[in-house]
Amino acid sequence: MVGAMASANQDVLVKLSPTASAKVLRTFSKGPAHQLGGEWYRVEVKQFDDMSIAQLRSQPGVEYVQPNFKLGLLENYESHDPAVRAYASKMVALGLLGSIPDNPAFPVVTPISAASVDPMFYQQWNMKDLGVKDGAPSARKVIVAVIDTGVDYTHEDLAGSIFTNPGETGLDAQGKDKSTNGVDDDGNGYIDDVHGWDFVSNDNKPYDLYTNKFWVVLGQGQPGHGTHCAGNVAAIANNGKGIRGVSDATIMPIRFLSEKGQGDTATAVKAIRYAVDMGAKVLSNSWGSEGDDPSQATTNEALKDAIRYASSKGVVFVAAAGNGHMGVGYDNDTDARPGVPASYPIDNIISVAAIDGNDALGAFSNWGVKTVHIAAPGVNILSTVPSAAKYEDQVINFLGVLKATWDGTSMAAPHVAGAAAMYLAKHPNASVSEVKQALVSSAKHVPALAGKCVSGGKLNLESLLAL
Repeated sequence: MVGAMASANQDVLVKLSPTASAKVLRTFSKGPAHQLGGEWYRVEVKQFDDMSIAQLRSQPGVEYVQPNFKLGLLENYESHDPAVRAYASKMVALGLLGSIPDNPAFPVVTPISAASVDPMFYQQWNMKDLGVKDGAPSARKVIVAVIDTGVDYTHEDLAGSIFTNPGETGLDAQGKDKSTNGVDDDGNGYIDDVHGWDFVSNDNKPYDLYTNKFWVVLGQGQPGHGTHCAGNVAAIANNGKGIRGVSDATIMPIRFLSEKGQGDTATAVKAIRYAVDMGAKVLSNSWGSEGDDPSQATTNEALKDAIRYASSKGVVFVAAAGNGHMGVGYDNDTDARPGVPASYPIDNIISVAAIDGNDALGAFSNWGVKTVHIAAPGVNILSTVPSAAKYEDQVINFLGVLKATWDGTSMAAPHVAGAAAMYLAKHPNASVSEVKQALVSSAKHVPALAGKCVSGGKLNLESLLAL
């Protein structure tokens, strides 16, 4: 699990009072201050030292100053085996390595004419465990933002589930296609954001830039994390292809983590606020850090405020509880560096631990009877990936030496996000506290989870939808 650290750049995040002007930041900034939303700004300061920061804090109207903390994926598949690394490096030298090209065109999606069996459903122990069945209530109108490394929106099992922004479709006053006219037709600050936004590349194609597995082994890439999460939420059911997700919700792809699985607070804040403002009712968050950096005098108030903003708009924030330290889970209630944002005491956060097919808590999974709410399948999970394979339950099988399945609280959280969407489809006026209570009260009690999470149990979709 990635630890929270101040950004290597000399940028800080500043919160101004509602009546203050951003002009107060000019003396300290190398360039213009960038508003993140609300009263928060990102500022690249001229001097990044204690005296300069103290002077900035003392300015009239400045309420808070913090580092632009780094955030990232919770899983790390890097190998430290010399032989494995040497082989991977050799493949790099031979040119057998590279990223998938960015910005593929969004496919033309044709409606599914008739229901048919998903051929890989029998391999999805997780869906059977949750009680996922054909003919479940529809969640299509509920938007779930997958805030992650992006989503392969061309995937055969996802393309029909992807969000479309009505304000950027159709024809404008000049008769041009709004989706490609280079105009911010809906006035939200993002041009032609038809299917979401990429906050890393700052463009309208939030594609999941996964990398070759050799890069993953060398710690220089990610294997399609956001796409795997999206499939757990809402891979299309009964379309005769691949698998099915927990729900048939609409997926809003949001990319704020790079192809290396790295991001920061500034982009996370913008991503969260964008998703909320564009109509998402559930946010799926399989990322974070090991607590706010104890070496810093400040905590990540900017991220907390973004989550509170989501709460104020009635949006559920589902978060992975964390994958411990060096693959060993720990108690988020008592550890000096609990997994965040999952452990923040904010009412709309639903923190999710991971269980396996035997109802055992994943060895890597964090827990907490006060701060972790529920568990869901997170070990050996088959889902969608943005590669020729299309579907994987195994991230790496390298030389028969390094093997890793798709495991993590990252895999568990999207199951709960999909379930929350299903509940909201049935109870569209439910508050965030009512959604959380429904998930907790309907959980199936499991001995291994007693004293490990608020519900003492695992997600049970059948019981949830009976409420």
